[in-house]
Amino acid sequence: MSVKITAVAKQLPKYTRETKDIIPFLNIWMEGQEDRYKRKVIKLFENAGVDRRYSIMDAEEVFTNTSFEEKNNIYAREVVKLAEQSLVKALDKASLKPTDIDYIITVSCTGIMIPSVDAYLINNLNMKQDIVRLPVTEMGCAAGVSGIIYAKNFLKANPNKRAAVIAVESPTATFQLDDYSMVNIVSAAIFGDGASSVILSSYDNEEGPEIIDEAMYHFYDAETMMGFKLVNTGLQMILDKAVPETISEHFPMIVHPFLERNNITIEDIDHLIFHPGGKKIVQTVEDLFGSLGKNIDDTKDVLKLYGNMSSATVLYVLERFMDKKLPKGDRGLMLSFGPGFSAQRILLEW
Repeated sequence: MSVKITAVAKQLPKYTRETKDIIPFLNIWMEGQEDRYKRKVIKLFENAGVDRRYSIMDAEEVFTNTSFEEKNNIYAREVVKLAEQSLVKALDKASLKPTDIDYIITVSCTGIMIPSVDAYLINNLNMKQDIVRLPVTEMGCAAGVSGIIYAKNFLKANPNKRAAVIAVESPTATFQLDDYSMVNIVSAAIFGDGASSVILSSYDNEEGPEIIDEAMYHFYDAETMMGFKLVNTGLQMILDKAVPETISEHFPMIVHPFLERNNITIEDIDHLIFHPGGKKIVQTVEDLFGSLGKNIDDTKDVLKLYGNMSSATVLYVLERFMDKKLPKGDRGLMLSFGPGFSAQRILLEW
């Protein structure tokens, strides 16, 4: 029995600005800082590879000294709307009703909600009362792919069922107003907000790329490389500058054995569906695969158009490939990285 991805749909928040329009807010925020520091911050934003980003808050709110409680309340209110809008779009693409979903996985790491987003979606959309719920809250950027892996395993064991994976994130809600560290600056420069929903099916007659294989890869002794620290002012970003180099060192172990167990090599992969973690990570991947004639143009475009939206971002890349109506037999490799440190992989075949 096969498991297929039948639809993917994104949803963007209502607030949006080009990077150049955020610079004036940065200048006000940096008042009192050294000129050299100011120039470095502006340069980081201008060279981050992100032309535009979207947010659940306008820039004025982001740069206002709101408390963790106030920002988290905005997060809780707005991510439910985004998640619902993206799920309805995905259901429409798949010609399904909310009651056609048997398993719901919601993914988010940029705020705190109990009950989780899925509970609100079930009520708002009148989904099945016996629907199986799984909130995934602490896997960061990797969780979009992780959610698909969990959904696939559920559907593999349950024929004639459908699952929805909804990733919704607001990294801008984690911006630390009193933190002038480079980690806070870099995260602000590359991240944006967004949501995306994926519909999966174990019905034989439903169409979409089949999940041929999936796997996770754990980096030993790297748990401090990426994540959040809960402080009085909210979720404070942890982001080690060695992340791109670490990914590069592990790439052969992440990619090649996974493909070999499916009796293929990287040359047999037609499409790279990679999470755009940031400009440096994108450059690292290009250096590794460019010589093989592979490109990650869609990954770069998503980073440029929307920024890194944590777990939802790779699903934006996936949607672009789904919309291309690829030829039967084409293979795609999905890949994302996240706290742990870990890498998640999925092999798709159209």
